[in-house]
Amino acid sequence: MPAGKGRGEPNAGRTCVRKTMAMLCRLREVPRHLLVCEKSNFSHEKSRHRHLVETHYHNYRVSFLIPECGILSKELKDLVMDSGPYYLVKDLPLHELIAHEFISTFVKKGACYALTYNTNIDEDNTVALLPNGKLILSLDKDTYEETGLQGRPSQYSGRKTMKFSAEGSTMMSYFSNYRIQERQPKIALSTVTDLPCPVLRSGELRGEPEAACSAQELFEWLGAVFSNAELNNEPDNFISTYCCPQPSTVVAKAYLCTITGFILPEKIHLLLEQLCRYFDEPKLAPWVTLSVQGFADSPVSWRENEHGFRKGGEHLYNFVVFSNRDYWLQLAVGADDDCPP
Repeated sequence: MPAGKGRGEPNAGRTCVRKTMAMLCRLREVPRHLLVCEKSNFSHEKSRHRHLVETHYHNYRVSFLIPECGILSKELKDLVMDSGPYYLVKDLPLHELIAHEFISTFVKKGACYALTYNTNIDEDNTVALLPNGKLILSLDKDTYEETGLQGRPSQYSGRKTMKFSAEGSTMMSYFSNYRIQERQPKIALSTVTDLPCPVLRSGELRGEPEAACSAQELFEWLGAVFSNAELNNEPDNFISTYCCPQPSTVVAKAYLCTITGFILPEKIHLLLEQLCRYFDEPKLAPWVTLSVQGFADSPVSWRENEHGFRKGGEHLYNFVVFSNRDYWLQLAVGADDDCPP
């Protein structure tokens, strides 16, 4: 056997082992996620609840849960039914977004939001229009850029299918020369019976052993509820063995509402205000929640903060509203994002 080959075999073996170990380490890696939790009161002068809602621009789904409630109030139901419409414009030349007429008609007269439709931010070029007039561009899959309304014409030479949402919109007439569709959000209303709910105390964000659950435990529980997962931890359930954190209580009825579409921050703020007013009269419910999810493929999460997908495209927030107007605010982003504001 040639000497060179004999020396090479052990090295090749060690290289193979190193590669295998490196691959196993990568498989064990859990995608990094960030969850920020804070507490405040809606009456506090430094409460930032309104600012956080207003600067989370591209909202895909809004859900609220009201324990000990079987019928939705007229005020809340009217707000839910008035959560749209939004618009889909196909093959729109991107230079339309910087046209003086578009700026005068929509951007300068009120909040206008736009986002490319059916594009994957980790694979395609994506564009987002913010209500402050900025265009956010995610070009060539990994180039992030924010620009004013003028920009450089070469950046806007392509066409994209865009979705728009705007207050008091005249989108149908403005884009009548293009293929435009008006769409209404999908609304799902349901009553959940015999629901195990965590016991919470507004002043105990981290929970208290045997007395109250933490914000982290509530966040996980809400994910299970919104996913319609079973919460009884039955051993023969091969889909989910999750159970409600302790201490908990079983509520006879809980009202769950989910709105899916392209939802304005202004509409979400009205929902949050109405949920606060829910406790103006005595209620059995100790708290209610409002959860908002952003589009996974939006170039931004909050304000102009860059948003990525890769290992996870989530950016969302959740309010827990207590009867004394205290609230918990939970903000979450995925693997590639900076810490939520």
